[in-house]
Amino acid sequence: MDYSRVIDKLFTRQLRDWDVAGRNYDALARATSRSLQMGESLIRLQHNPERRRSSAAAIDKGSLSRRACFLCTENQPSRQRAILWGDHYKIQVNPYPIFSRHLTIAHLQHQPQRLAGRVGDMLSLAADLPDFVIFYNGPQCGASAPDHAHFQAGAKGEMPLCDEILHATTHLLADSDEGFIGYVDELGRSLFTIETTTVRTAERYALRLLDLLPVPAGGIEPMVNVLCWWDNTERSWRMVVFPRRKHRPACYGTGEGELLLSPGCTEMGGLWAVPDEKDFNSLTASQVQGLFNELCMSHQDLGMVIRNYGQRWDDMGPI
Repeated sequence: MDYSRVIDKLFTRQLRDWDVAGRNYDALARATSRSLQMGESLIRLQHNPERRRSSAAAIDKGSLSRRACFLCTENQPSRQRAILWGDHYKIQVNPYPIFSRHLTIAHLQHQPQRLAGRVGDMLSLAADLPDFVIFYNGPQCGASAPDHAHFQAGAKGEMPLCDEILHATTHLLADSDEGFIGYVDELGRSLFTIETTTVRTAERYALRLLDLLPVPAGGIEPMVNVLCWWDNTERSWRMVVFPRRKHRPACYGTGEGELLLSPGCTEMGGLWAVPDEKDFNSLTASQVQGLFNELCMSHQDLGMVIRNYGQRWDDMGPI
């Protein structure tokens, strides 16, 4: 199926026929934005009041058990439409967008958010949606529906890090004829990057990395945000994995001196959707750097993962 053409039609119809989506995409087109230079990295701020529902989402078990899952078909608005993708997913227009084109790709069954077993799905989605960046928010670091497996997708070119990573210095951990995995330490937050020409190699590198990252108490997987896209020119996939250590910053809140920010994939990628006008107007590059320092894996822990990767996988030969 030519998903690009079908998704074009889906957007046209949903923005025309679904008042919530139409109103919010129109508001996004008129949203105020400004940029911050954080060292070698650009941070793009977007004043987006509608993202308050995501930033303020309660994701504790009690709250989740008391609300109807908004990704399950039976709980969704009658005007929300979907495109089936493969045997297990539906593609829908996200009615509360950060990107000029913003998709939610949810599993057809209500099952927990988890990356293991779905890395291949993420790569295949990227190949089928070459105009989008696919992203995954872990259940304890950005997902507002941690009880329902899903990805999201945003229009390429709107997340600064996707271009920056192509020009950053990558320190290799392992490589083969089919690609490499490495880390980047010049963009203000800890991250690993994978580039491969095959799904098999990307899955192997990603799962090896996940195996080395710590799982928080009560969690089912390491805390990660993941970006993935298909490069038509290079005919390869690029994945970026951000290891996290916290969900929300100590300053989270709406009071004096607090910030209503709950960073996920888009913020890790340099696009910050800021619900409150006071936060949008006051946020500085040094504050953003401080938030990255607090939420992302420390340099010390990153170094330990890097050493363990070499010790565990160096003797295993080509993948």
